[in-house]
Amino acid sequence: MGALWAWLAPPARGIVALTRSGDRVKAYLGNDSDQLFLGAFLLVGFAGVVAVVAAVAVWQWRAHRGPVLLVALAAGSAGALGVAAGIGAVLVHWRYGTIDVNTAPVSETDRVHYVLEAPAVFFGHGPLVVAATVLLPAAVAAMTYALLAVSASRDDLGAWPPARYPGIYPPVAPVSGPGPTAAAGEDAVRSAPSP
Repeated sequence: MGALWAWLAPPARGIVALTRSGDRVKAYLGNDSDQLFLGAFLLVGFAGVVAVVAAVAVWQWRAHRGPVLLVALAAGSAGALGVAAGIGAVLVHWRYGTIDVNTAPVSETDRVHYVLEAPAVFFGHGPLVVAATVLLPAAVAAMTYALLAVSASRDDLGAWPPARYPGIYPPVAPVSGPGPTAAAGEDAVRSAPSP
């Protein structure tokens, strides 16, 4: 998933320019700064699709349905995004490199240098933003699994073999012969003494 993201995520085109006062500035061309958001959203979208597919695939493992499998699914989804983000970050860094504004080849005669910036892996650099991004696929997988569990008509979530619950239902007496018919019931009502 990380390699696919690194291949598909678009880079942000920008420039490093030398101002008249001799300062170096970096800017994006047009609306290419939107590509930074698109790269992070693409990774989260891939992880969400993988989380839904994984939840449905895990639901097929009928003998082990339950909360332990749900926790394992959520942890696996969060771990998958973490690994994909790490692999993707390494691959886009290898593909596009790092932009160093101080060493960009700009001079008085060539004031503009065009660059490609690697797509962003996360929406921001704060720890809460990174944690929320990593936990989002886990939440999607858990919600999908919960919807599948709610749709199960049996208490054992449709596990195989079906669980037997002795003593919960009242015993039913076996029928020993033909039961009363409607005609016999009407005859009994007619033959009853009237008050």
